[in-house]
Amino acid sequence: MNEISRKLNADDLILQALREDMPGEDVSTNAVMPEACPGTVDLIAKEEGILAGLDVFARVFTLLDEATEIRFFCRDGDRVEKGQKLAVLQGDIRVLLSGERVALNYLQRMSGIATYTRRMADLLEGTGITLLDTRKTSPNNRVFEKYAVRVGGGANHRTGLSDGVLLKDNHIGAAGGVARAVKMAKTYAPFVRKIEVEVETLDQVREAVEAGADIIMLDNMCPEDMRAAVKLIAGRARTECSGNVTRENISRLADIGVDYISSGALTHSAPILDLSMKHLRPLEKEVGA
Repeated sequence: MNEISRKLNADDLILQALREDMPGEDVSTNAVMPEACPGTVDLIAKEEGILAGLDVFARVFTLLDEATEIRFFCRDGDRVEKGQKLAVLQGDIRVLLSGERVALNYLQRMSGIATYTRRMADLLEGTGITLLDTRKTSPNNRVFEKYAVRVGGGANHRTGLSDGVLLKDNHIGAAGGVARAVKMAKTYAPFVRKIEVEVETLDQVREAVEAGADIIMLDNMCPEDMRAAVKLIAGRARTECSGNVTRENISRLADIGVDYISSGALTHSAPILDLSMKHLRPLEKEVGA
């Protein structure tokens, strides 16, 4: 995430998280540290995984105090091991203590998603299939979670409802059928927007192809029907399969012949990566200071 995007899309969300955690004051920190005091603390990995979100982690502290210094020994996308020192932070001890939980929440969550995504992407290696996320993200955390998916080796589906046309079952029901929904979307949406249709039966697949859908999502279909659907589509549209795809079952979809596999589990079921800030200690003041 570059600096411009971060300021526009992330800073306000990070500040909201800090305000949620500290709606008044940090009573514990203020009790033991009534005045500013320079200090340092280490960021440690407590398990193996893929890192994502180091800039967000650092931004929590620099929003509280721009003078905070963070020296990282790794980068987003790196695989880290249990016990590895990832960074050293230096600054006002009050800032290090008050920002600790929010910073770790972001980094643990994003790294957990990157780790889970990498493990699923590895299972598709060599197939030519692109692993996609979904909009099943935590409220106000989508920008962070979708970034973590990319770090882990996945790709983003729509970031939001304004990104593109995806006609799901309820849209189709509202429009009165697949063909009518596609026709209405083509009339309304700018011509540069691709139109994706979610289908559940082979009859709907035929209707979507004949209506000129650009992408056809095979939702919750059995492997045999998906193979038949890919054969029926015959390259006239891109293909995506979806529906309860997890690390445990994704391998059975690898030889279906689809272009994309989307999985909500990348963001809604990934466990955190266990990380910790340890060994906080005051820094001795320089003589004569």
